Amino acid sequence: MWPRWPRWLAAAALWGAAAGAAHADIVITPLGSPRILVPDASTLSRLKASMSQGAPAAARFKAYVDAQMNGADYYEFAAWHAALMYQVTGKSSYCDYAVQLTDDFVRSEEALIERNQRATVAADSYLYVGPTIGNVSMVYDWCRAQMSSAQRARWVTYANQAVWNVWNPEQAQWGQTLYPWSGWSIDNPSNNYYYSFLRATMLLGLASHDENALAPQWIDKFRYEKIQNQLVPTFNRDLQGGGSREGTGYGTAMRDLFNLYYLWEKSTTDRIADLTPHTLASFDKFMHDIVPTLDRLAPTGDHARDSTAAFFDYHREYLEILSHLYPGDPMAGLSKTLLAQSSVPRMENGFEYWVDYVFDQSGMAARPLGQLYPAHWGSGTGQFSMRSAWDKQAAYANLICGPYTESHAHQDQGSFVFYQGTWLAFDENINSHSGLAQYQAPHNLVRIEKGGQEVPQKWGASCKMLALADQPLYAYGLARVTPMFAGQASVVKWEREFVFLKPSTLVVFDRVRTSGTGVRRVWTLNLPQKPVVDGDRLTMNAAGHQLDVRRLAPAGLVSQVLSWPQVDGDMNAGRRIDVVDAAGDRTDFLHVLGADAAFTAAVRSDAQGKTGAKITLAHGDVATVRFNTDTNGGTLLIHDADGGVRLKTALPKTVQVLPRLAP
Repeated sequence: MWPRWPRWLAAAALWGAAAGAAHADIVITPLGSPRILVPDASTLSRLKASMSQGAPAAARFKAYVDAQMNGADYYEFAAWHAALMYQVTGKSSYCDYAVQLTDDFVRSEEALIERNQRATVAADSYLYVGPTIGNVSMVYDWCRAQMSSAQRARWVTYANQAVWNVWNPEQAQWGQTLYPWSGWSIDNPSNNYYYSFLRATMLLGLASHDENALAPQWIDKFRYEKIQNQLVPTFNRDLQGGGSREGTGYGTAMRDLFNLYYLWEKSTTDRIADLTPHTLASFDKFMHDIVPTLDRLAPTGDHARDSTAAFFDYHREYLEILSHLYPGDPMAGLSKTLLAQSSVPRMENGFEYWVDYVFDQSGMAARPLGQLYPAHWGSGTGQFSMRSAWDKQAAYANLICGPYTESHAHQDQGSFVFYQGTWLAFDENINSHSGLAQYQAPHNLVRIEKGGQEVPQKWGASCKMLALADQPLYAYGLARVTPMFAGQASVVKWEREFVFLKPSTLVVFDRVRTSGTGVRRVWTLNLPQKPVVDGDRLTMNAAGHQLDVRRLAPAGLVSQVLSWPQVDGDMNAGRRIDVVDAAGDRTDFLHVLGADAAFTAAVRSDAQGKTGAKITLAHGDVATVRFNTDTNGGTLLIHDADGGVRLKTALPKTVQVLPRLAP
C-alpha cells in the first residue's frame, strides 16, 4: 500500500484535471508511447545506429550499464541509464533492472513518508530533486511495459508530492506532517538549484501526462510560468554575452539547463533554446573561459567540488550539449576540436558516459581553433577574456568588471588573472580547501582597508566597464570599480586600466582615491610560488614559466610577501604580494607584468598630466603607454625595432563589439 494523497494534493489534482491537455504548440505522444527524447525519430535512429555499429562512445556506455547489472556498483549510476539501453536495443532485461532499482528507491522513500518523516529527495533544499524525480520519470516513461499500474500510481504519487513541495515551500508536506522549507531560488533562474527544480517538473509532466491529473500543471509550470515568463526575461535582462553570474564553478550547472532545452525539443518539437540569445552566447563564452593549455578554466566564483578549476567531464558535457543544440553553428566544429585537444578528450567517469553517447560529436566537421576570435566580453557576467592566440603556448588574461548579485560570486570586481603555460598571477581560491574564498584578498585587485578591515564590495552592486577593445597588437579594458563600494565614505574612486600588449605583457594602472583617517590602499597580487623581490622588481618561477613584475609607481613602497597558509587556514599553498600605501588619500599604482621574459626593460615615461611606462618588448618593439592621471583614458604608442611607428592611438573610450570568429 502506498501513502494516500493529502487533501491539498487531491484538490490540486482536480485543478490539474480542469486545466486540460497541454497547449496546442506542445506535442506529446499518445499514452503508452515514450515521450522523452526518443519520440524524435532522427535521434532514436542515430542512437540505435551508433549502438548497433559499436561506435566507441556507445560501446563504452553499454559496457558500463552491463557491468552494473552484473554486480558492479558504480558511483552515481542511474536507473535511467539502463532504461535508455532498452529503448535503443529492445532488450527487456535492461528495463527489468531499471524498474526494480527505481521501485526499491521509491519504496524506501514511502517508508519514510509512512512514518511522517521527510523523504530524502528533500535534502539540501531539494537540490537533488531534478536527478531524483527525473530518474523516476524517465524509467516510468521508457519502461512502461515492464511496470504494473500499481507501480505507476505509487511513483506518480511520490513524484507529485516532491514537485509540489518544491513550488509550495511553506506548505510542503510529507505524510501528515508539514515540512516547510526556505524556497531557496525557486524564483531565481540564475541559480543552479533552479535547473534541478525545472528538470523534475518537466520530466514528470511529460512522462505521466494523460494519467496524472497534475501533469498539465507541471507542463505549464515548466514551459510558461518558469521558462517563458521568468527565465527568458531574466536572462535577456541580466546575462548578455552568456554564462552565469555564479562563475565558472557553480555556473557550469547551466549544462543541466541546456540539456533540458534539448530534451524538451526532442520530446515535444517545441524549441525553447532560442527564446533567449543567452544559450548560443554561452557557447562562445564557455570556450573563452578555458585557458590555452585546455586543461583548466579561469576560476571565477565558488569552486566547491574542485577548487583548482581543472577541466572536467562537466565542462565537456556543457560543450557537447550546446554542439547538438547548434550543430550548424561554427562553435560546434570549434568545440569538437577543442575537446579533442583538451585534457578530457572523452568522459572519464562512468556516470558521464551517456553524454559522449547521446551527444556524440563524431558526425560533426571539426574546425581549426584559430578560426575563433581571441577575445570575448560578456557584460552580463562582467568577464573580459583575452589571449594572444589559440594555441597552447599563448598567453591568457581575464579581467572582471560586472555585477555582484549571486551567492556563489566573490568580491572580485576589478581583479584579473594571467596565464602562460601555467598560472602566473592567479586567484588564490585555487589553493583553498573549501573553494569558497569570497573575500577580496585572494583576488588580484586593490583593497581598501580601514581600521585593518577590508572595505567590502557590496552585494547587488555593479562594476562598470567604461571602455573595451581587442586589436591585433593589444587588448584594453577600463573598469570603474567605484560603484562596488556603494557610497562607503572611505572609497572615493577606484578605476583600473588594463592593457594587454600582445603576445604576453600586461600594463595595469590603478587610479585610487580615498577619504578619512586610518585608510590604506593595498595593491594585491596572488602567486602560486614564492617570488624573489628586489625593490620594485619581482620575479617568480612556476612549472617552468616565469613572471616578471615591475612597479613603476609609486616609488618607495615595499612589496610584502605573505604565505597564504599562515594567513588563512583554508589555504594549502600560495603567496600574496601586498603593496601598501597609507600616506595621504590618493595613489596611482602602475605595474608592468610579463610572462617568460616578455619584456627586457620597463621604465617610467610620464607626460603633462599623464603617468606612463616605456616598455621594451622581447621581440624588439617599444611600447609607450601613458594614462591620464586624474581622468580616465590615455595613449598607446608602439615603435618597431627600427623606430617605425606600428601603432599610435588614444586608448579606447567605448566598448567594442567583439566578433565571434577571427577575420
